[in-house]
Amino acid sequence: MSRIGVVTFPGTLDDRDAARAVKLAGAEPVALWHKDADLRGVDAVVLPGGFSYGDYLRCGAIAAVAPVMSEIVRAAKAGMPVLGICNGFQVLCEAHLLPGALIRNDHQKFFCRDQILRVENASTAWTADFASGELVTVPLKNGEGNFQASVDTLERLEGEGQVVFRYVDMNPNGSANDIAGITNEAGNVVGLMPHPEHAVEAGFGPISRDGQIYDAHGGIGGLKLFTSVLSTLVG
Repeated sequence: MSRIGVVTFPGTLDDRDAARAVKLAGAEPVALWHKDADLRGVDAVVLPGGFSYGDYLRCGAIAAVAPVMSEIVRAAKAGMPVLGICNGFQVLCEAHLLPGALIRNDHQKFFCRDQILRVENASTAWTADFASGELVTVPLKNGEGNFQASVDTLERLEGEGQVVFRYVDMNPNGSANDIAGITNEAGNVVGLMPHPEHAVEAGFGPISRDGQIYDAHGGIGGLKLFTSVLSTLVG
């Protein structure tokens, strides 16, 4: 059975949700502590959402230099799959595993909604079970989810297929090009602002809005990110 590490920093909120998603996907979740420079032999790593270190300095800035991140950066550069969700995405950018930065939402407010995403790249370690162009609905909750990068970086991300998820029907935070998630060049590191770990169990994920069914996955579309990495590891 594949073992997937879930990192906890001070201020992490969604580590247990991420661990449950890993378990429902069919893998063994392994708790990783921010102070431990040891990945305990895991096959992949998830950096979950929250407010690591209280979001002091910048979101994810302190977490990016935590002892466990030194090992994660090393492992990611060697090909280990790494997923950053919300604050985890911010950490990956601060650790320079992904380009760009997440800044304050353009409307200056914390925003929470069920968000439709389009899968733009179905060939990463975390999207292999999706089809390109597939729509998935997962919860979104952030105050600093506005993805920005230089013009050159955005052109490279778009031109080389490194945009993984894009917001559909509205842009909730002002992110450039409606970008909701990106990958590195190798496709093993993925970061996204919405929360797939909150859409992994039937009856608890987003299904309808205003009485209309708008999620073909029955509220469990987020589970495919976690099954995808297992397909990648087995393959």
